[in-house]
Amino acid sequence: MSDLPNALPPAAGSTRPPRTWDFMETLFVVLVAYGVHIVAGQLILTVILSIPSAMKGLSSDQIDVLWNQPNWQSAGKIASAPVAVAVLWIAIREAGREFSEYLALNWPRPREIMVALGVSVVMFLLKTLIAYAVVGGQEPSTNAYVVGGGAGGLLLMLVAGCIAAPVVEELVVRGFMFRGWSKTFLGPIGTIVLTSILWSVVHPYDWLSRLYIFLDGLALGYFRWRWNSTWLAVIMHSTYNIAFFFLMGPYI
Repeated sequence: MSDLPNALPPAAGSTRPPRTWDFMETLFVVLVAYGVHIVAGQLILTVILSIPSAMKGLSSDQIDVLWNQPNWQSAGKIASAPVAVAVLWIAIREAGREFSEYLALNWPRPREIMVALGVSVVMFLLKTLIAYAVVGGQEPSTNAYVVGGGAGGLLLMLVAGCIAAPVVEELVVRGFMFRGWSKTFLGPIGTIVLTSILWSVVHPYDWLSRLYIFLDGLALGYFRWRWNSTWLAVIMHSTYNIAFFFLMGPYI
């Protein structure tokens, strides 16, 4: 008669317990996600621009002009957003965790959204005071006109800047990075400060704009921590960008 207990596979011993990625592992995944997002966006944009190039016989100089237009760059960013999210999904599944749980994809309650809006208004007033104290309320403008490329181009810019970018950045920074780093020596507060610093540094703007982004990062990190909701950070980030979109311009 066979020994039934010895015949059973050691399933319990071979299953890896769920875990949270540590500081360096989290940083590595974030760098991969951003790198893949950038490379995929440029590859997709190359494919997109090869179509009018083949159909209309555009020169390399004409292609370069199209390449640098915000509407075409927006198309590449929108198309490559799922690739960055896929990197996070793979890493989270490798950790044995659920995607929505690891990234705190909990939908906020109306009261939480209203409180976050109130905090954001206070932050806006603070940034206005800083602007008046530093440059007399007049921020230097580097672009007198923004090339939208018509209604379709403006729509692409709006979707890329106010939907795709907030989703990708918040899932990466306030979602994945906060989850990993807040469990280390940094703790939640240290993570909010450090991620806000890094988030402001990666934006290629002047120092005053980076200061504003740092302050916004502190608010978004607080929303994520206080209400355990990365979706709340996405909503508020999108709100900031929509307001900026309509204040920027004029568009042509």
